[in-house]
Amino acid sequence: MHYTTKLGFGALVTVGAVAAYYSTQSRRRTLTTTTPPTTKALPIDGEDVDVGGGGGGGGGAIKSPDAPSATRSRSASASSTQTENQKEAALDTQWQKFTDRLSALNTSILSTISLGNVLPDWSIGLPVWITKLQRELNMEPGSLADTIWTEARDPLVNPEVARDAKVRLSADLCDEEKEFLKKRREYTKKALAKYLEIPEEEIHPDDVPVIASTGSGGGLRAMVAGAGYYQALHESGLYDCITYTAGVSGSCWLQSIFLSSIGQQDFGKVIEHLKTRIGVHIAYPPAVLDLIDTVPTNKYLLRGIVEKLRVGYSQFGLVDLYGLLLGARLLVPEDPQRIDDKDLKLSQQKRFLENGEQPLPIYTAVRHEIPGVGNETENKESGKDEEVAEAKQKEKEAQEDTTPKQSDWFQWFEATPYEFYSEDLEAGIPTWGLGRKYEYGHNLSQQIPELQLPLLLGIWGSAFCATLSHYYAEIRPFVTSVSIMSTLDSMVLQRKASLIKVHPFDPASVPNFIKGLKDQLPATCPESLHDAETIQLMDSGMSNNLGVYPLMRKGRGVDVVIAFDSSADVKVANWIGYVEGYAKQRKILGWPVSIGWPKEDETTSETVKELEDATAASKEEAEEKMVEASEGHEDVQAGERNIDMKKKSLGPCTIWVGSTETRESDEEPPKGKAVEEEWEVMRPEAGIVVAYLPLIPHKDVPGVDPDTSAYLSTWNFEWTPTQIDSLTSLAKANFAEGKDQLKRTIRAVYERKKKQRIEREVQEEEMRREEERKLGDTFA
Repeated sequence: MHYTTKLGFGALVTVGAVAAYYSTQSRRRTLTTTTPPTTKALPIDGEDVDVGGGGGGGGGAIKSPDAPSATRSRSASASSTQTENQKEAALDTQWQKFTDRLSALNTSILSTISLGNVLPDWSIGLPVWITKLQRELNMEPGSLADTIWTEARDPLVNPEVARDAKVRLSADLCDEEKEFLKKRREYTKKALAKYLEIPEEEIHPDDVPVIASTGSGGGLRAMVAGAGYYQALHESGLYDCITYTAGVSGSCWLQSIFLSSIGQQDFGKVIEHLKTRIGVHIAYPPAVLDLIDTVPTNKYLLRGIVEKLRVGYSQFGLVDLYGLLLGARLLVPEDPQRIDDKDLKLSQQKRFLENGEQPLPIYTAVRHEIPGVGNETENKESGKDEEVAEAKQKEKEAQEDTTPKQSDWFQWFEATPYEFYSEDLEAGIPTWGLGRKYEYGHNLSQQIPELQLPLLLGIWGSAFCATLSHYYAEIRPFVTSVSIMSTLDSMVLQRKASLIKVHPFDPASVPNFIKGLKDQLPATCPESLHDAETIQLMDSGMSNNLGVYPLMRKGRGVDVVIAFDSSADVKVANWIGYVEGYAKQRKILGWPVSIGWPKEDETTSETVKELEDATAASKEEAEEKMVEASEGHEDVQAGERNIDMKKKSLGPCTIWVGSTETRESDEEPPKGKAVEEEWEVMRPEAGIVVAYLPLIPHKDVPGVDPDTSAYLSTWNFEWTPTQIDSLTSLAKANFAEGKDQLKRTIRAVYERKKKQRIEREVQEEEMRREEERKLGDTFA
């Protein structure tokens, strides 16, 4: 393992260890402290709400910090300087845990310094900084936390708090997206005319292909490489012809910067921004502390943290801290005075989409459904003692050996500036309503601001929330390379079914917006979600490192998918090929089958195979998978694979086309055809076209190899401007290799759609004339 990789991974592990330590310390204090009595909080929307002082912080009610003006004034006879705001914050369990951890951290650092232990120079100032942060978060009038929480419910600052949010139950696209598509089609029509050098008046709107692109996961490597790919795509003129862009992990971070006042919808400016911001490790304390300690970035970055803690609907955890670190690196411009609060909200990105001038971004996350368990912390009851929760967990683990083996699967969630939605649930909420608590399809209170973007950055890129099985897959090549460890490898693989169910770090959670809607949800909604308080979400790379699934959703009608794959295991994990299982489950006509990287041997990418196994399209299918698993089947797959075994490596750009031929029997459908001549795309039965561009070495960019260049590790969080230039140059060189082929393919798809439209119009005209003839004969 390279030194850079060790450093990056070590930093994450250290952060996790620190969080775990202080969580344990907090738990001990909670168990040894008398639980405060239940107290009456201020009314919300005209109702009194009871708040308990003890238990977990996953479902506590909102406590308003606003007190009557009389209580705000300090009385000379008062024996305490504590304000009403501070008292209310003290009764807020989650807020109290957070401030307790700050105090414990400060005490620990002071003890370490007093003992004369060697610490980095920058750590000497930590106690002073933490003390200042505690002062700003004490909820005194005028403090930073008090200001943030007051503004959080101000309609002038957050217009969404004046709006009521409801759950939309439908498999269809939301109205805002439909309206966007109308405007975008007009824009892509003009762009297509320019790209293909065809007079605009000759292009019929129905002939314009719906083109979508997706970037992969892979941390900063995927973000930087994606910026290079998209800049080349834009320079070619093809970017303006695209309707959708989807992302996973680092590609989501890229979209967030691009659609902000920082990126200014210019990938060149995005690249320059990255050069000034990712040269410092995201977890390097001085850089973060300086931003959190300084006006105006302190309020800008802490806003989401304060709001989530004070709302109290979902627990604050490591992923939220990670999101704060990402926000400090990626969402702060070189000149901090240029920050724009609109960049903190995903819903505000629609200001760049109003006239259809940009493609619609799709951000992705997944929930891990484990039958019989659900999601470990989703179903913890509010107010339960942590000791009781631990006892229940131990009881579940003790029963594990006696229960039938069950298959798990991932549910995909997508977020656009318009809606937060899950195809499995056929339900969504307005993006500005994300963070609120819902029951029976309606928000309980509208006085909740939209969940801030830094927290979403953490969710989208939370690869460290992987299962133990995923973690083992990362080190398995090393284990299997040492003969003495072969027994260990065998033992671990025998326990694979158990490892896939364990997440060492809890994923982040959002309020469960489908609670109370059991009778109105499809069979694809698992039983465990019907009454859960929260939904746990993590990096969608746990399921597929390419965000293709949302692009195949009903109503989007995508004709061409351009996939930029910057995955670390690009030559091993056939991410593009695994879409076939999804296409079969959803009965998507025209997806090319048997595509992707040639499989080198049967043992390749055990983790990816597990992920494919963990895909289910319906409750019935999930039950079927459970039965098969309990009977001892170890190779249960949601979609059969028939990967071409040719030992031929893929190049910088490979294009496949599917078939829309219908089958009268269950015989294997025609394999996806790797396009060699453009006429193959123009056949009447031609289906969806996939252009796959993997990040591989290129002769024009010597010395840059994703397999061997240390700085291209997923775990590298420090990049020099030279390294950024090298990687973007590699992406551009790979794109240039297939640039002309892409253009010919897009023209072929356009010509096919044009021909089909003309044939359809001719048929419709013949039918119309036939009807007129019949009508004439009747009168005659």
